[in-house]
Amino acid sequence: MPGRAGGGLALTIEGRADRGLIGLIEVRAIDSEHAQAELSVWLVEACWGLGYMSEAVRAAVGFAFQTLQLNRLYAHHMTRNPASGRVLERNGFRREGVLRQRVRKWGRYENLALRALLREDGWGADESA
Repeated sequence: MPGRAGGGLALTIEGRADRGLIGLIEVRAIDSEHAQAELSVWLVEACWGLGYMSEAVRAAVGFAFQTLQLNRLYAHHMTRNPASGRVLERNGFRREGVLRQRVRKWGRYENLALRALLREDGWGADESA
């Protein structure tokens, strides 16, 4: 049904050496009417800062814009976790605002930063051109 949000793609992130599961990345809540979806990521703490997430985000963004033909991809991260924001920023996501006390994690209300990347920001361009 056009315009209905739902569905998506979830991929595991494997370590380079032992190829064990170290994370997950999803393009989810795909909204075909508005050509947008949410990017969601998770990585085990022992692998933070090793480049895994940046590599996974680049691949997911390419899939979202080139294969799914989306116009907008958005992501949230807790404001007390600026490292997640930097990963998104390095991949072209721009901060759009803060959702105050949007989620409750471990009994604590958390503010979420909202970031988004648009097709016109340079992603999804035809590489053969």
